[in-house]
Amino acid sequence: MDYVIAVFVSVLMLGGSIFALTAAIGIVRLPDLYTRMHAASKTGTVGAGLIFLAIGVHSGDVATFVRAFAGIAFFVLTAPISAHLLARASHQVGYPLHEKTVQDELQSYEEG
Repeated sequence: MDYVIAVFVSVLMLGGSIFALTAAIGIVRLPDLYTRMHAASKTGTVGAGLIFLAIGVHSGDVATFVRAFAGIAFFVLTAPISAHLLARASHQVGYPLHEKTVQDELQSYEEG
C-alpha cells in the first residue's frame, strides 16, 4: 500500500510541476500583461493545488491534509479574482493590449 501512495504522490508532484513550468513559460513567452496574467493565474493555481494535494496525501496526517486542502481552497478562491482585478486596473490606467488582439471586451463594458 505504501508503494501505491508513493506512486500517487509522485504523479501529483509531477503533474503540479508540469503545470508550474507551463505557467513560468507562459509568463516569459506571452506577449502582453493580460495573457501573462492568464497563464500565471490559471496554470499556476492548478500546479500549486496538485502540489498541495501531494503534500497532504504524503503526510498521512489528517491535520496536515486539512491544511493542504485549505491552501488549495485559498488558491482557487484568490488567484483568479486577483488576476481579474489586476487586469481590470491595468486596462483602466491604459496598459495597451498586444497589437494582434482581436477584441477588447473591457472597452465596450467601460464605455456603456
